[in-house]
Amino acid sequence: MNVERLVAGLDIGSAKTTALIGEVVGDLPRRPGIKVLGIGQSRTTGLRRGIVSDIEETTQSIKKALSDAEQMAGAKVEAVYVGITGEHVKAMTSKGIVAVSGEEVTRGDIDRANAVARAQNIPPDRELLHAIPQEYVVDKTEGVSDPVGMIGTRLETEMYLVTIGASPAMNLRKAVERAGYRVAELVVEPLASALAVLTDDERELGVAVIEMGAGTTDIAVFHESKIRHLGTIGLGGNNVTSDIVHGLGLTQADAERIKERYGCAYEPLVDPAEVISLPSTVAQGDRQIPRELLAHIIHQRVDEIFNLVLADIEAAGFAAKLSAGIVLTGGVAAHPGVGELAADVFGTGVRVGLPGENLSGLADAVEAPRYSTAAGLTLYAANRLALGSASSAGKKSTLSAPSVDKLAQRVKIWLQDFF
Repeated sequence: MNVERLVAGLDIGSAKTTALIGEVVGDLPRRPGIKVLGIGQSRTTGLRRGIVSDIEETTQSIKKALSDAEQMAGAKVEAVYVGITGEHVKAMTSKGIVAVSGEEVTRGDIDRANAVARAQNIPPDRELLHAIPQEYVVDKTEGVSDPVGMIGTRLETEMYLVTIGASPAMNLRKAVERAGYRVAELVVEPLASALAVLTDDERELGVAVIEMGAGTTDIAVFHESKIRHLGTIGLGGNNVTSDIVHGLGLTQADAERIKERYGCAYEPLVDPAEVISLPSTVAQGDRQIPRELLAHIIHQRVDEIFNLVLADIEAAGFAAKLSAGIVLTGGVAAHPGVGELAADVFGTGVRVGLPGENLSGLADAVEAPRYSTAAGLTLYAANRLALGSASSAGKKSTLSAPSVDKLAQRVKIWLQDFF
């Protein structure tokens, strides 16, 4: 095990906190992969709809998940890549225009154009998290992905800027630091999940990743290999459980168990004659209901979530540009019938996305939709390390943490190959 190549991803969800520790392997710097060494999971109690509501509770969840992952991996980590989500995440497109310094476009020209695009006035209550170059225009030639070497006099860049609420970010960092770890970087969760579950072809053709968590449902739309839209719906699996609590008169714990055991998100899949037993209570005694009733409750709420997602994608202007369809991920995506209902609502091809590509080691242990974000965060970290190795090629042969830190401070632009 190469300690300098260890990376850790931390997905603090509204229901569960997941930590994943891996070693960066593969063809560096072009195609880094992750050898999964350790996984840890704990119940989250201090998060509400993606935002920390109790720092102490969140800190305990982080400690438990990371210590379990470290024990399995047989190694300690100091820094973690942490996912962030919630309705406070906003994105916008920004342009930067510069005159080309010589006859040909150089890397320096690109850096200047990107710097102009990034130089937006960010309100004091917000923080710029990601600046992702989408495409370039050289004179009148549009849609250029890498303009280096092209002849022209004017270079224009289009950049996707992702900002987050400063307060939610500070509280998240504080909880991680209290648990005894350093935040290497915050990463918007649907982008991390996309790294773990999407193929290059899907990103090129046009695809929407719908990450269905307990507290929120996050959306990331890709077209022509670039991120084009981010959105968040403030509803998730917890709302489904809540509907079962009220609809069937169950406790929260019983509703969760019934949902996991008998739940189906698509009514037509359930046999109308099938009956299920509900936990007895002092007031109501033993009860039985048609399983179809449970499916009806789940179907209604998930259908509402999907229709809100569809409205969000339509408002962004990408509903007709999803040639590769929809990829569902996150814990709720594992429920039976979710894919069938999504196909009904979106009217396109749907698949459930599982992390797996570029993962080795204990990869089969994370082959479920709920691990997509944690796996994506470690893959993001691997790409960061690979970028560090490329920038220090010829100087150092190892992937040293200081060189990565210096690089992260110097430029906050994702590799264009990412998105």
